[in-house]
Amino acid sequence: MRTLNRRDFLKSAGAGMALLTGSAQPAPAVPNIIFILADDIGYGDLSCYGATKVKTPNVDRIAKEGMRFTDAHAGASVCSPTRYGFMTGQYPFRNPSGDHILSGEAPLSINTDMPTVASVLKPAGYATGIVGKWHMGLGDGEIAWNTEIKPGPLELGFDYAFYYPATNDRVPCVYIENHRVVGLDKKDPIVVRYSEKIGNEPTGKENPELLRLKIEKGHDGTIVDGVSRIGFMMGGKSARWHDEDMADTLTRKAVGFIERNKAKPFFLYFATNTIHSPRLPNQRFKGTSGCGNRCDTIHEFDSSVGEILATLDKLNLTNNTLLILSSDNGGNMDDGYVQFDVRDANGHKCNGDLRGYKGSLYEGGNREPFLARWPGKVAAGSKSDELVCLNDMLATFSAVAGQPLASDAGPDSINLLPVLMGKKSNRDHLVMQAGNGRVLAVRKKNWKLIPKNPQSQEPQLYDLSTDLAETKNLAAEKPEKVRELTELLTRVRNQPVSREL
Repeated sequence: MRTLNRRDFLKSAGAGMALLTGSAQPAPAVPNIIFILADDIGYGDLSCYGATKVKTPNVDRIAKEGMRFTDAHAGASVCSPTRYGFMTGQYPFRNPSGDHILSGEAPLSINTDMPTVASVLKPAGYATGIVGKWHMGLGDGEIAWNTEIKPGPLELGFDYAFYYPATNDRVPCVYIENHRVVGLDKKDPIVVRYSEKIGNEPTGKENPELLRLKIEKGHDGTIVDGVSRIGFMMGGKSARWHDEDMADTLTRKAVGFIERNKAKPFFLYFATNTIHSPRLPNQRFKGTSGCGNRCDTIHEFDSSVGEILATLDKLNLTNNTLLILSSDNGGNMDDGYVQFDVRDANGHKCNGDLRGYKGSLYEGGNREPFLARWPGKVAAGSKSDELVCLNDMLATFSAVAGQPLASDAGPDSINLLPVLMGKKSNRDHLVMQAGNGRVLAVRKKNWKLIPKNPQSQEPQLYDLSTDLAETKNLAAEKPEKVRELTELLTRVRNQPVSREL
């Protein structure tokens, strides 16, 4: 099937209008693009995907006014590699620098010469911004926290960046705006280490009596805002965040970027802190759900989405904005802090009926909620069962903007613009990974193979069309299918480009 790009779509639409009116119509301007990436929200965490113990009216509005996908996947079942794949359109397993969860002092995992979702839009006149979680490394060696921090987002095609370096459970617990830490007192410089303790600040391991969240495993480093983190830091006290205010701070910055760029096409990558642990929602959300603190944080995420939608409505930008919402990996119920008792879930299942959790090769680790709204282009209230991946955003955004994709750009990215228009996808296979690029699974249409690996002592083959919960291993019954998928995975591994396979 020929891939329909944005220019082809506008050309055919204009020709159709000319037949009706007798005259050619000018093509509409390229749309704004907003990509909202939640953190650790699973396939069953939203009410438009069947959750009953939480209410997500703002997210549900996107589903009602757009398309809801049932077979969308992250590039990995953990955060850093998924974000790498989204940014570059390349499977993260191809790059050892970006195929695993990165520390807060890791160097930038993306080569600055590599095309990204931001850089491919700039030739079309887009203003580009990132707000929220980064977690793809910074700098090219030791990070200069107290001066200019680069390379980083601005060197990868973003005009504006307001972000935190890694995760909200890792140091350093500060925001960075463009190249500098926000609110830093030069007399109190930041120092970060992950290999050993530095300074005399209290840690969760040595001073548990100071914690407002008890630690269950890990997270025994420097205490910031009463919470013990992964890693150690000293200094930067005036720049440190307050956990309960993070979602509000990031949402304000995202709204501000939209308001400043309302007169021209813009691309906003809004990577929320919610609902990654430590889950400390603002007081106004505490106790609002029927399934405990974790679900209260889902309500906080939905509120942030609502602020974005309201801003688009207020500025009359709704109809000319492609908005996509997804998550970086499957949900998890426990992430190292004693803040959630499974009994509090009250029947809520973060990944619905899928097997597995964050970090797993099972569907619960990588199948994501995925919603797309573009009024007048994407059919309202529609559903798609097509196989898609977050790696596909680079090729899709390029097509939406009418920009030709260079041959070396997005080697594993498929243009989803035809799917948004209700057509079939050109993606019939997908490689998934767990916590790093050495543990992979492969999908071909409805068949999924998890080869023997450290997590699985025997090959596992599932027919997802009849067994979405992956309960019946068919590998022994269908050795020919195991061979076929094994060969496919080998080809994808060995060839630098998979979009042509």
